[in-house]
Amino acid sequence: MPTPRRTLALSPRVTATGHALAAAARRRGLGCETLREWRAPDRPHGITSLYAGPLFADAVSGGLGLGLLEPATDWLAKLPYELTRRHIEFTTVARARALRRPAFFKPPNDKSFPARVYPDGSGLPGPDAVDDDTPVLVSDIVAFSAEYRLFVLDGEVVTGSRYAVRGGLDVVPLEEDALHAQVLDFASLLRAPGVPPLPSAVVVDVGTVDGRWAVVEANAAWASGHYACDSDAALDVVLRAARPAAEVGRQDSPFLRPPVHQVVR
Repeated sequence: MPTPRRTLALSPRVTATGHALAAAARRRGLGCETLREWRAPDRPHGITSLYAGPLFADAVSGGLGLGLLEPATDWLAKLPYELTRRHIEFTTVARARALRRPAFFKPPNDKSFPARVYPDGSGLPGPDAVDDDTPVLVSDIVAFSAEYRLFVLDGEVVTGSRYAVRGGLDVVPLEEDALHAQVLDFASLLRAPGVPPLPSAVVVDVGTVDGRWAVVEANAAWASGHYACDSDAALDVVLRAARPAAEVGRQDSPFLRPPVHQVVR
């Protein structure tokens, strides 16, 4: 009996990154299927990976039997100040609402509310919109001069892209940026002893603050845009970050996205 072809699934709303990853998948002989409904298909046709936003991924990943890797929700807050150049607190929305100073508020691994600077915690969504125990990262306000996206596999940057300069979109492949060597040198510090671990496949954003390098954030590769990254290398990271749950090893099991009740649309 022939082995079913491994297939990458995309959400109904295919982005530019989705199209690029689909083309990369086809180049290496993988299947590619755009899902049309907010549920796993009755016959998944060998779907073994997924590129989609968090809400859609939550709706279909369980039915597809996929394990989705993502950074620990408190990873950024556990980094030493030398790697972030700002103070970051991991807390709940309920506690964050009581904060009475400007700060940057961000949900760690989803989009339960907009990530941005709020004048104070009272501007966060109320309990009717966001549960009190929803995790949130609260950080000092800093201005990044330049920002870079890095697709990381087994601790090594396999492709990267600059995506912003002084807060404005400015996209160029990492290898064409004058600071590419500095980016890679800084990224190597994330493998240093004592630095909180990351999944084996992940996206990390870094940038410069007042002339010093700092981590912006880390995100799930299966939901991250690739900007000017090499799509073939980015696909390698996505295929590892979203794969059959039975193939997730012991090292990555702590980074599995928790299952949720299936979303029906």
